[in-house]
Amino acid sequence: MATVRVPAPRSTAADLSVWPASTTEPAHGGLAVGGVPLTEIADRFGTPVYVLDEAEVRERCGAYRDAFPDAEILFAAKAFLCRAMAHWIDQEGLGLDVCSAGELELAVATGFPAERIVLHGNAKSPRDLEAALRLGVGRVVIDSPSEIARLAAAVGPNGHQKVMVRVVPGISAGGHEKIRTGTDDQKFGLPIADGYAQHAIARILDQPQLELTGLHCHLGSQITAVKPYLVAVRRMVGLMMRLHDQHGVVLPELDLGGGHGIAYRPGEPALDLTTLARRVRAELADACATAGLPVPRLIIEPGRAIAGPAGVALYRVLAVKHAGDQVFVAVDGGMSDNPRPALYGVRYAPRLVGRRSTASPARVTVVGRHCEAGDVLASDVDLPRDVHPGDLLAVPVAGAYHLSMASGYNLVGRPPLTAVRDGRARLLIRRESLEDIRNRDVGL
Repeated sequence: MATVRVPAPRSTAADLSVWPASTTEPAHGGLAVGGVPLTEIADRFGTPVYVLDEAEVRERCGAYRDAFPDAEILFAAKAFLCRAMAHWIDQEGLGLDVCSAGELELAVATGFPAERIVLHGNAKSPRDLEAALRLGVGRVVIDSPSEIARLAAAVGPNGHQKVMVRVVPGISAGGHEKIRTGTDDQKFGLPIADGYAQHAIARILDQPQLELTGLHCHLGSQITAVKPYLVAVRRMVGLMMRLHDQHGVVLPELDLGGGHGIAYRPGEPALDLTTLARRVRAELADACATAGLPVPRLIIEPGRAIAGPAGVALYRVLAVKHAGDQVFVAVDGGMSDNPRPALYGVRYAPRLVGRRSTASPARVTVVGRHCEAGDVLASDVDLPRDVHPGDLLAVPVAGAYHLSMASGYNLVGRPPLTAVRDGRARLLIRRESLEDIRNRDVGL
């Protein structure tokens, strides 16, 4: 069994356990990531600002390659994508899974090989399919019966496109009901239980220009237990066996999706990658032996597990307000750059940086600047009792589903993104300016 490379050990300090491996704690309450003080980034680029540790991203890519040496690893672009991220993923030898023509076009424009890209989406637009065929993506994952005829027509009688089918294995897993996608009662995929998946697969096999390479499933997000993946392996191989019996087809690929959970706060559970890889391989080999099938090539789609722990968000405190027993610490960002607490109730562990406080801790709620009562970034967290306007707060594990889900609410403009490595910080995405916002508004 291959030795699994993991990111470098974190600081032994408990409150740094969820920070990037490069995080150091200099004197006077400072904190540095990638050799760059966070106060320096805030002063140079303003706040709110996002920081992405390039070395952490690369180390996590390497950990997946080492854990699954015979599998194809696709980074889930929906977690976060920019040109630099696509470049790093390419250099580390991973593929990419995208959900739109926008993600696809950006990656290819960066030089990412289209044949290592997979197009997902439960409702692909004509533009999505046109871009996929024009640029030559490796596979299109069919998510609904209507896509079969549309894709076959777009490919043409003399064309060829590799496809997979997303099936619903009927498994409930994930950190919140809104991110559980393996059950029969949600919008993704084709259920096995009622025969919809089998019917769609039969239709695909009747389309000579579509080459069915395998089955795909995705159970949900923020899964920290291995067992749901093992159940999925059994059910997916069972479907492969039935397809072989009915149609004589042997599918060479099995995509188990992603959803690998990470810790957002010290002490929280995370999915053990080494255990996952070992047990999934063993389960797949055993299931295929029982079914009398060759072992298909495994495909894995991590997103947050690569990008999430590599990111840090920085905010300035604008106000501190006492309301009865509640203490609200308001910052200069909020749900426009991180809607996840409002959507899923995600909890973070913000930290005061830039000064060392001797004040005792106080239980506070960190809120954003937006006109919503639900604009809460971190509820019931401990910060120094003397926190005041002008202080700098840093939020770890901010690399996934923050900027990728950012909005234009209240027209405050989306924050910039910087990359850090070896003591150097560089701008990857500039701050969205008022001029940007005005230029989009073309009518009167």
